[in-house]
Amino acid sequence: MGEFVSVSTDEHGVATLRLDRAPMNALNSQVWSELGDAAAQLTDDDAVGAVVLWGGPKIFAAGADIKQMQGMDFQEFFAHGGALQQAFDALARIPKVTIAAVNGYALGGGCELALTADFRYAADNAKLGQPEILLGVIPGAGGTQRLTRLVGVQRAKELVYGGGMVDAQEALAIGLVDRVFGPDEVYERAVEAARRYAAGPYALRMAKKAIDEGRELDLDSALRLETTLFTACFATEDRRIGMDSFVANGPGKAAFVRR
Repeated sequence: MGEFVSVSTDEHGVATLRLDRAPMNALNSQVWSELGDAAAQLTDDDAVGAVVLWGGPKIFAAGADIKQMQGMDFQEFFAHGGALQQAFDALARIPKVTIAAVNGYALGGGCELALTADFRYAADNAKLGQPEILLGVIPGAGGTQRLTRLVGVQRAKELVYGGGMVDAQEALAIGLVDRVFGPDEVYERAVEAARRYAAGPYALRMAKKAIDEGRELDLDSALRLETTLFTACFATEDRRIGMDSFVANGPGKAAFVRR
């Protein structure tokens, strides 16, 4: 769909959002725009049940295009820099299960890109981090916020303040990634998991909305949101399919239609 970002969907309803800007998948303003376009397409496409974010077999994304940023003054970046946050927000709000398959480096904006996903599967050679402080800036696309919510305040401060990297096993230990596999299998494992979610009911959208939006609310408001979304499930065809199947055949045998 773009020069550096493509979307392909398999017969199981799993879409792969592929970032391909050799040699390091650096994120320039064109990539930001293409990621935002891809997020809109994936949000609207009813044939897509789950999404895998992938940078290819060697590297996920080494970060922002510093050469492009180097020449920007405050006014120029203020005018255009919001597009990066908007694109990543759009990715995080895709109402379907998303899994980042991380090979090699996921640094700076690359780590923030992985943070937009529901889950992160990493190759055992992966390196993740937020090195922006070493350039005299801070993360600007979720690295101070999504990272903190994922790994906790102290771990996030260590990563952001120090600008260092963690390997896949440390990332797993602190909760930055969810699974670790060999470099040659991480993408296929992500697709395999995505296919299971793609076969799930429309209620997965409700669950994602309840969790992601509810954590920003006080408990009483979050519980009201949960009740509203739980009730909304009764307007779906999948609710009927799931309950009828359970009564007739027991749990786990329903064939959902994502409606």
